[in-house]
Amino acid sequence: MTAKDNLHAFFYPDTVAVIGASATPGKVGHTIVTNMLEAGFTGRLLPVNPKGGEIEGLPVTSSVADLPRGLDLAVISVPPKFVVGAIEELAAIGTRSAIVITAGFKEVGKEGYDLEQRIKALCESSGMALLGPNCLGMMNGAAGVNASFAAGRPDPGSIAFFSQSGALCVAILDWARGANIGFSKFVSLGNKAVLDEADMLEYLNRDEDTKVILGYIENVEHGDSFLRQARRTSLNKPVIMIKAGTTAAGAKAASSHTGAIAGSDQSYTAAFHQSGVIRVGDVATLFNLAQAFSSQPLPKGPNLAVVTNSGGPGILTADAADRSRLTMAELSPKTVQKLQEFLPSYAAFYNPVDIVGDADAKRYRQTLDVIGEDPMVHAILVLLTPTASVEIEKTAEAVIRTAQRCGKPVFACFMGKTRVAGARKMLMDAGIPCYAFPEPAVHSIETMYQYYLWKNRPEPQYAEVERDLDAAREVIDAHLRRKQPEIVEFEAQQVLKAYGLPTPRTVLARSSDEAVAAAEEIGYPVVLKIASPDISHKSDVGGVKVNLLNAGEVMDGFKEITARAQRMRHDAYLAGCLVQEMAPAGVKEVIIGFKRDEQFGPMLMFGLGGIYVEIMKDIAFRLAPLSRQDAFEIVREIKSYMLLKGLKGEMPVNFRALEDILMVMSRLALDFPEVSEAEFNPVLANDERAMVADVRMSLSL
Repeated sequence: MTAKDNLHAFFYPDTVAVIGASATPGKVGHTIVTNMLEAGFTGRLLPVNPKGGEIEGLPVTSSVADLPRGLDLAVISVPPKFVVGAIEELAAIGTRSAIVITAGFKEVGKEGYDLEQRIKALCESSGMALLGPNCLGMMNGAAGVNASFAAGRPDPGSIAFFSQSGALCVAILDWARGANIGFSKFVSLGNKAVLDEADMLEYLNRDEDTKVILGYIENVEHGDSFLRQARRTSLNKPVIMIKAGTTAAGAKAASSHTGAIAGSDQSYTAAFHQSGVIRVGDVATLFNLAQAFSSQPLPKGPNLAVVTNSGGPGILTADAADRSRLTMAELSPKTVQKLQEFLPSYAAFYNPVDIVGDADAKRYRQTLDVIGEDPMVHAILVLLTPTASVEIEKTAEAVIRTAQRCGKPVFACFMGKTRVAGARKMLMDAGIPCYAFPEPAVHSIETMYQYYLWKNRPEPQYAEVERDLDAAREVIDAHLRRKQPEIVEFEAQQVLKAYGLPTPRTVLARSSDEAVAAAEEIGYPVVLKIASPDISHKSDVGGVKVNLLNAGEVMDGFKEITARAQRMRHDAYLAGCLVQEMAPAGVKEVIIGFKRDEQFGPMLMFGLGGIYVEIMKDIAFRLAPLSRQDAFEIVREIKSYMLLKGLKGEMPVNFRALEDILMVMSRLALDFPEVSEAEFNPVLANDERAMVADVRMSLSL
C-alpha cells in the first residue's frame, strides 16, 4: 500500500492521535486537541504524552506503542529529534497517515535535511501518507477535522486550498472567515517530504465535496507528475494557482539566447498553460475566481450583456470587455423591440443596456428577463450604482431570480460600500459573485470562458518525426567522449541532416580555393562562416561575411576570416569556413530554441530574431512534447506576430514550415537528455519555406 492509497484515511479519519499533546493552553499540542474537539470530530481522539493524565476531558495515552493498531491519522508536534522515533513507532503499529507540524528539518540545513530524509524513507517503506514536516496542518470541515494549530476554522464550502506557506494559510483563513468563503479541504503542505501538489490534485480531483481547487506554490520538485495530474484534474475541475518567486534572480548563466532568457518563471507559465492550470498574481484574484467558478456555470461563448443604471460604469465595462477575449453581445432585434416596450425612450437599448438612474427593481427585473432569453447572450453582468431611487435589496432579489431561471452565468457589480453592503451579502449568499468595480468582474467572466474553451478543445495531436537517431547519436557521443560542451554549427549540421531539417546549401571549405569552388557550385551571393569546434560565437571573432558576390570576394573573405580567428583565438582548431547559400530577399528571421528546465524538462522558445529577442524579449514558451496545437499557438503568441503575417501587402511566412521545425526541435530535446540547450538562430522564413541557417547545441558533461 502506498501513501496515495491512504489519503482517504488522512482526510476522513476515524481515529486520530495527537503526539505531543499538552494540557497547557497556548501550546501547539493543546491547540491541536482543542481544534479537533471544536470542529466537531466524532471519531476517537487520542492525546499522547509521557506524563499521562487527562487533556480536555480525554484520557492521555503515555506512549505511541500503546496506541491501537491501524490508526488512521497521527498529528505530531514534538521536538525534531523525537520525530523519527515517533514515525518508527507509528509505522510499527500500521498507522495510515501522519502530519508532522514540527519545524527544524531541511529548511534549517544539512542536519535537518538528513532527519527529513529518514522520515521520508520510513513513510515510503510503510506506505504512510505524510503531510509536512514544518506545516500548519490540515482541515476537512465535512469530516469535522481540524488537525492544525490555526486559530479558528473556515466554514464548509466547495473550494479546496493547499499551500506551501503556513503563514499564508493563517492569513487566508482569517480573511476567508471575514468574506464568508468556505472550504472543502484546507491543507498546509510544508516541506512536502511525501505528499506534494500532485498528490493533492489527484485526490481532490475525485473529491465530491470539491468544485474548485486553489493552490499557492513556491516550487515543484516532481514536474512530470505535477503536469500529469494537473492536466487530468483541469479537464474535470478548475485549478487556480499562485506561483511565488517570479524573478529570474536565481537563473544560471547560459550560452544561448534561449538559455539566458528562459528562466524559472517562464517554465511555470508554460507548464500551467499546457496543463490547463489558471495562473493568477494575487490572493484577491484567486478568490474572486474561486467564487465565480464554484457558483456559476461556464459561459458557452464570449458574448457578454451588461445591464446598468449608469452610463459611466457601462462604458468602463465595455472598455474592459474590449481588452479581453469577450465581446459585447449584439442583442437580437426581438430583444431590442421587447426592451423598447417598457424602458423609457431615453434609455440605451443596445449593449450596454442603460436603464438610466431612476430605475427601480421592477425595471431591472423586466430587463433581465428579456436579456436572459436572448440566445446571443452567453453571460450577464448587472451593474448598479446607489442612486436615490434605486431599490438596492429588491434589485439584488431580481438578479438572484434571473440567475435561477436563465441557466447562464450571472454576475453583479454593486458599486459603493455602505448602502450596497446588505445587497452584496444577499447576492454572495445566493452564489452570485458581486464585485465593487467592473474590471475584476469582466476578468472573472473572461477567465471562465477561456477555461470553457480549454476543457472543450480537441485532443492534442503529436506528429511523429522521422529521423536517423544513430547518425545524431554519433555526433553527440563524440563530443561527450572529448568532453566538449559545445556542438557548433559545422558539426551540428550533421544533426540537422539526421533530423531532416531544411537548411541552406552548405559546404565546408578547408582552403580559399575550395571556398571559391563551393561558392561557384552553390551560386552567388554566398555567406562565409568560420568553422571551428572551439568557437561557438562566430561574431565575437568577426567570423562571418555575408553577401559575397564573386570569387574574389570569397577568396579575400576566407583569408580575412581565418586570419582574424587565428589571431584572436590562437588556441582554437580551425577547420576552415562554411560556404552557405545566401538567404533570398524578404525573408524574416526567427529564433527557435530550447533549454532544459530542472522541474519540467525541455522548454521551447520562439520569437523574432535580432532586437526582438535580445532587447524586447518578445518570445513565447512551451514545454516538450509539443502538440500540433502548441506549435500553432506559439508562433502566433508573440506580440510581433503581425510582422510574420505580413504588413502592407507582404506575403505571410509559411507558418506550417515554422511549426514543423518546432516539432522537430521538441523531438530532438526529448531524444537526447544530454543536450542541455539548443538554438536554431536564425531560422529564415518566407512565404514558400523555412530553413535553419545556424545552429548551436550545449551538452551536460
